[in-house]
Amino acid sequence: MDYRNYDRGYAEPTMSASDYMTRTYRWMACGLLITFAMAYLTATTSLIYLVDSLYLVLTIAELALVFVLSSRVQTMSVGAARATFFGYALLNGMVLSYYFLVFSASTLIMALLATSLYYGTTTHKDLTGWGPRLMMALVAMIITGFVGMLFGFGFGGSVLYCGIGLVVFMLLTAYDTQKLSQLYSYYAGDSELAEKASIYGALTLYLDFINIFLYVVRLLGMNSRRRN
Repeated sequence: MDYRNYDRGYAEPTMSASDYMTRTYRWMACGLLITFAMAYLTATTSLIYLVDSLYLVLTIAELALVFVLSSRVQTMSVGAARATFFGYALLNGMVLSYYFLVFSASTLIMALLATSLYYGTTTHKDLTGWGPRLMMALVAMIITGFVGMLFGFGFGGSVLYCGIGLVVFMLLTAYDTQKLSQLYSYYAGDSELAEKASIYGALTLYLDFINIFLYVVRLLGMNSRRRN
């Protein structure tokens, strides 16, 4: 969402900052609820066979929805933006259903609690200038992950990779949280744009939450298998 090209002028805010933040976290929470409910439903029903046969299609579809929402949220209606976000959360739940098969319920619950506890903390350090560095780190993680899929990491390499990924997404979460105030300052004068900005903000926080959760799950799972 490119807020730099939007001329906000001197319009009075149509939505308070607290209401904007509440809406953002509410949409994120709704998206997470849809994802985890769909992941559980898929893993415990015959839907898992559909996911198994259409895994690549579903993955491409959810990436397409993220791209559409990120690039066109300003021109979409509020309803379309909300539907796109919830559609992505639904598809992502189906794709992530394998985690409910591979990992135990206790591991998943502990990872969810650990991720939620981190989201309850904040940092007062200004991270607004960290965007380019964090994006470079994210690209490096993606490339490294792809290489690891081809050649394998080994136990030590997997732990290191997950640990670094966890730190990167924890920093991204703090960065994206601080960026929410920038989005509010640009769109507060237009109620429709402010609502769409809250949905876009929910998407970014949702993605951070899911990635932190997955890295924690992998670390806990590796530790559990190591002890066994």
